[in-house]
Amino acid sequence: MQYEIVGTPFPAVVCTLQRGEQMKTEKGSMIWMDPCMSMETTGGGVGKMFGKLMSGESMFQNIYTAESDGIIAFGSSFPGQVLPIEIKPGQEFIAQKMAFLASEVSVDIAVHFSQKLGRGFFGGEGFIMQRLSGQGMVFLECDGSLVSYELAPGQEMVVDTGNVLGFTGNVAMDVERIKGVKNIAFGGEGMFNTRLTGPGTIYLQTMPLSTVADVIAAHMPVQS
Repeated sequence: MQYEIVGTPFPAVVCTLQRGEQMKTEKGSMIWMDPCMSMETTGGGVGKMFGKLMSGESMFQNIYTAESDGIIAFGSSFPGQVLPIEIKPGQEFIAQKMAFLASEVSVDIAVHFSQKLGRGFFGGEGFIMQRLSGQGMVFLECDGSLVSYELAPGQEMVVDTGNVLGFTGNVAMDVERIKGVKNIAFGGEGMFNTRLTGPGTIYLQTMPLSTVADVIAAHMPVQS
């Protein structure tokens, strides 16, 4: 499989498949394809479907198979970027639950919980994430611009939970409450942050959809 990322501000990834190669998407993100591509919708069993529901995924996957050489494109749903990540055995990647766009079928997707479940339960977007493993290319949807940092062992970064796009599997994540009643009530930063601890690479997004929705909601007229 070869790919090219095209377009702005709504990017797409155009994948060139050889006969027999397969791609999967879980949000109905296919936007164009050659007629040689066949589609099959599958749930993957009750256990997997429940896990998908918990992680914020669709309960069903669309599997596209190339009956002959051709192209298929997957498009983002919000202005931003598409991040390609190569998954290798023993090198997992943890992604924000709504980030998955498409991948090769050899990439496995499972639920990933923050290490401290009690705190994470109240951390909104920082609680349930997706663990990507196996082998193959995966494409993630980034809201806004993409920024990455390489953290040294023990080095930490505190991030608003909605701005965490993902990180390599060796990065530790903890969702923590912002200290101080006044800070929570008047600081405008919500109640929780995510603390990421290296070693590893972290990927941050500058304009999460949840933040945009909050800004729009604040300017909507109040219905009488």
